[in-house]
Amino acid sequence: MYSDNIKKGVERAPNRSLLYALGLTEEEMNRPLVGIVSSYNEIVPGHMNLDKVAEAVKAGVRAAGGTPIMFPAIAVCDGIAMGHVGMKYSLVTRDLIADSTEAMVMAHQFDGLVMIPNCDKNVPGLLMAAARVNVPTIFCSGGPMLAGHLKDGRRTCLSHMFEAVGAYHAGTLDESGVADYEENACPSCGACSGMYTANSMNCLTEAIGMALSGNGTVPAPYSARIRLAKKAGMKIMELIEKNIRPRDIMTPAAFHNAETVDMALGCSTNTMLHLPAIAHEAGVELSLDMSNDISAHTPNLCHLAPAGDTFMEDLDRAGGVYAVRKELTAKGLLDTGVKTVTGKTMAENLEGVKNLDHTVIRPIDDPYSQNGGIAVLKGNLAPDGCVVKQSAVAPEMMRHEGPARVFNSEEEAISAIYAGSIHAGDVVVIRYEGPKGGPGMREMLNPTSAICGMGLGESVALITDGRFSGATRGAAIGHVSPEAASGGNIALVEEGDLIAIDITACSIELKVSGEELERRRNAWVCPEPRVKTGYLARYAKLVSSADKGAVLSV
Repeated sequence: MYSDNIKKGVERAPNRSLLYALGLTEEEMNRPLVGIVSSYNEIVPGHMNLDKVAEAVKAGVRAAGGTPIMFPAIAVCDGIAMGHVGMKYSLVTRDLIADSTEAMVMAHQFDGLVMIPNCDKNVPGLLMAAARVNVPTIFCSGGPMLAGHLKDGRRTCLSHMFEAVGAYHAGTLDESGVADYEENACPSCGACSGMYTANSMNCLTEAIGMALSGNGTVPAPYSARIRLAKKAGMKIMELIEKNIRPRDIMTPAAFHNAETVDMALGCSTNTMLHLPAIAHEAGVELSLDMSNDISAHTPNLCHLAPAGDTFMEDLDRAGGVYAVRKELTAKGLLDTGVKTVTGKTMAENLEGVKNLDHTVIRPIDDPYSQNGGIAVLKGNLAPDGCVVKQSAVAPEMMRHEGPARVFNSEEEAISAIYAGSIHAGDVVVIRYEGPKGGPGMREMLNPTSAICGMGLGESVALITDGRFSGATRGAAIGHVSPEAASGGNIALVEEGDLIAIDITACSIELKVSGEELERRRNAWVCPEPRVKTGYLARYAKLVSSADKGAVLSV
């Protein structure tokens, strides 16, 4: 056992004395030591129930003969951090979580790990750590929030709440209407109820083979979530006994499977940052170019909020991620021979699985579209690529050409939108918000929601080197690479330049001649860094571009 390094032999008597100080008995020390990485805190709604999940996991570990030992991981609520300086601190926590978890695991030599995440950067951060330390690991997330209900009975969610603010500024919703959304959009603990980033990543954790069935979809308030946690606690002991480790599961085929499920579900564009970063830690290359290849032959089967009117609880009732995978296997789109944390192959896991609701999970022969939910666009505006959640784009915006409205920060753009300065046909460009330029690559949910809430979602596009919340819908194109702060062509766009977007052809073009772009480049001066001290300044110096997953250089 790994833990023998801290508990066996006379030389480790000092180490054992400190384990005794924890109140551990000799019998507990002689069992496998299982690290329970709990992301519980009292500021993130998706994490407020994780103390109960952790206790259930610990009960499962003890029932199967192990000794559970809990330690924490941090998490940021992107919704609370949205629209102010706090959003600069969201993506950057992914690496803090991975690094701090690595430090705790290696310092204390755990025999196995149960990761208990739930929200946006917390899930990929712990997956990165799992791939890095490569000791037997299983994930048990906190689960999705239930959908809300407005006073008139309509179901609602966080993306509706953000759009309600735009509707208020457009004069189509009064303060009492905003209050209705405010009080009812988020009715329970859990990760916000649509196919936003947190739920996308929890589903993909299941799809990649690192979690049990239901991990991505069983609602947080349900007792089934506690039972799942106990099963995860018991299952880790089997993984330790068989020495099944993350890199045995997170193989190139597993990442291919995860991206395929991603396309079928219509996940958040943030998965295009996180999957490459996780793959990087597992020693697997995953490029943006692969995503379009997968999308080209993967039908989009789900339209959960914000793309449609169904929610995570509906997906769970329809059979969850397993039912989606079952549909995909009908066309041979998945490698079902891969290992999973069940100790079985995917093929064995899918025996007897059925799609229980074809209105939530479309049959493979009757999809929403023949292509996947995410598209990677390339062109002179984004030579290294940019991403859009095409399953949440109105049909009339799949092709669009319009004049650029250029802003050098999110705040400038949101002020112009609320002031009524953005008009049908415009292409809003928000730059210097990338991983390096932000720094921290803020999400742009406020401006995209304002555009939709003001009735411009079917006539205005938004392009940024920042990123988007999974709650974003519309022609919102992010992750433009190279970013403005690195001298990418997005830095050279001027007010009124024509920009042509063709999502179906995966292209994005700034209609300015090469000679003119070269003239502008020669005159361009990179702005002074916005942050010059602290963690964000260090992050800006080390971070790679978005098309590489915004990973930190060693």
